[in-house]
Amino acid sequence: MVHALGSCLRKRNRLNKIDKEREMENSKIEIRSPHLEGAEVSWFAPICNGDDRYLGERSMDHKSTFENASEILLTADKNGFRNILCPSSYQVGQDTLPFVAAVGPMTKQINLLAAVRCGEIHPPMLGRTLATIDHILKGRFVINIISSPLPGEEMSSEDRYQRSREVIEILKQGWTQDEIDYKGQFYNMKLSSDPVKPYQNGGPLLYFGGYSPAAVDLCAEHCDVYLMWPETEGNLRKLMENMSAKAASYGRKIDFGLRVHVVVRETEEEAREYADSIVSKLGVEQGKEMRERALDAKSYGVSRQAEMREIAEDDGYVEPNMWTGIGRGRSGCGAALVGNPDQIVEKLNRYMDMGIRAFIFSGYPHKEECERFAKLVLPRLKTFSMPIAQGKVSEEEPMSPLGAGTRI
Repeated sequence: MVHALGSCLRKRNRLNKIDKEREMENSKIEIRSPHLEGAEVSWFAPICNGDDRYLGERSMDHKSTFENASEILLTADKNGFRNILCPSSYQVGQDTLPFVAAVGPMTKQINLLAAVRCGEIHPPMLGRTLATIDHILKGRFVINIISSPLPGEEMSSEDRYQRSREVIEILKQGWTQDEIDYKGQFYNMKLSSDPVKPYQNGGPLLYFGGYSPAAVDLCAEHCDVYLMWPETEGNLRKLMENMSAKAASYGRKIDFGLRVHVVVRETEEEAREYADSIVSKLGVEQGKEMRERALDAKSYGVSRQAEMREIAEDDGYVEPNMWTGIGRGRSGCGAALVGNPDQIVEKLNRYMDMGIRAFIFSGYPHKEECERFAKLVLPRLKTFSMPIAQGKVSEEEPMSPLGAGTRI
């Protein structure tokens, strides 16, 4: 009887594997890293006034001080996360690049994903700053390209993404050529590229999130990992297919990532109860004010999160284990995976079968939820570092001016 049961299980596993292979073959999704097993599993550093136990209740214990924010980051490093997103926003808290530079030498293995809002810093000086941090971290550095309006600025979406395109192209010239020689709509310059030479081969990987046609086009042409906010699996698949087709038009393939909150407990009932408690003190008007506080509050991506809340069931679930209630108090990433460890792992495996190779998780409060996810879920996932997987970091120090190269 035991032998027969084992035989049935093995047969079912083989059939499941065949079904997954057929699904990938029939999919219109093309990814850069189909050979990689598992994913880059990341956490989130709430450096922009973004941590609390209850949304809508401002506890002094969770202020975005350097001490609190760095403790969360170091907790993620200690617990085996491979990357951590350090966002950018004009809110009280830590400025992204100084924070990353300050906390970087304290870390052991984690990569730091720094959000860079294009246009804030003159591109050559931005390049020098990024090269400095890349050398400080010995290549454990990745960049999240942001194209939201600068504080107080009004600019069309098309112009903002054009500005980002020019910033990226200038950075890439500096990373790969002896000279920056650029003429564009926003920037015109010709100068030596020595001060911007990075630690990593060809420069850090570029992560990117955006939904408008101009955003998709920019990512397809220049970026490495397309970050999506949580949506139904069907909508995620459509986004991935569209990006795959656009990247193919540039002769490229990119990888896909998902930024999502998570509530995991020993039982599904406990997870659902805790999820509900997060928004239990959040009033309707207070939630609206919190959502509209961010610079990207009127973006197309934010509107997609609102649409998902509208189609969800009365309990906030838009599909099994995908809860939209957290979006009542957030403008951007507005949904959470909620369930027991088996359910969360199963959901993540489904995403990985679709072609997603990077996850950025978060929870309230961030330090405690980081430790809980690391205990209940992380040991069951195969993880990797994207820069290492993509060959961006070599064992020997690079021959850059800030590395082992001749002093200029």
